[in-house]
Amino acid sequence: MSDLSLLKIPSMRERVSRDEWATRVDLAACYRLVHHYGMDDLVYNHISARVPGEEGHFLINAYGMTYDEISASSLVKIDFEGKIVQDSGTGYGINHAGFVIHSAVHRGRPDVACVIHTHTPAGMAVSAMKCGLLPLTQNSMFFSGVGYHGYEGPAVDLDEQKRLAADLGEHVAMVLRNHGLLAVGSTIPEAFITMYWLERACQAQVFAMQTECELPAQETVFKTNQRYKPGQRRRIGELEWAGLLRLLERRYPGFRD
Repeated sequence: MSDLSLLKIPSMRERVSRDEWATRVDLAACYRLVHHYGMDDLVYNHISARVPGEEGHFLINAYGMTYDEISASSLVKIDFEGKIVQDSGTGYGINHAGFVIHSAVHRGRPDVACVIHTHTPAGMAVSAMKCGLLPLTQNSMFFSGVGYHGYEGPAVDLDEQKRLAADLGEHVAMVLRNHGLLAVGSTIPEAFITMYWLERACQAQVFAMQTECELPAQETVFKTNQRYKPGQRRRIGELEWAGLLRLLERRYPGFRD
């Protein structure tokens, strides 16, 4: 299918559970937010979400749709082996590299509900820096540490999955060397806000390193990071998500279809 304007994607609302539909709506919203904030890369990259109540299944985009086209019903349900469990009716399949990266994380981290992978200029720039992500700004100090995964070429080798999962470890974010960024969350809103902060931290680092910059004291970095720990503040995404959905209703209202 080359012209989605001619395609009526059938609604999945009555064909899935209430919990899955809610997940589909939030995941479609996440795709459109990544587009809105300039973190998408044509039809490439992926955001995935675990299907509630269905062990081993997750939702991902149809390969060929741009992020601003993604809707709740256009998402494809696949299993950890990359097999399509429920098609979207778009005529598109899935990107194998997306399956390799995302299934590795979902399989290795049962606590993760959502995985976001991006190729932004700032993210790719930091991924190419030997120093990695530096605690230069408050945004970067949110992360007590990030994982680092060495570049092995396009992620199509199933053998790479165990190294991806091991390098992510228990972190909420990972820099894919010479490649891009990855963020995870126990909810879709949490994953999005984590990626948003990671992206902003990378943007600030790229700007700062064009001139003289100074790292704050280590005790300040530690104290700032502790303020972001669970129990010290509200859950990430709880306050932001409602406002972000209102933004989408104004700018990209089709995400709920």
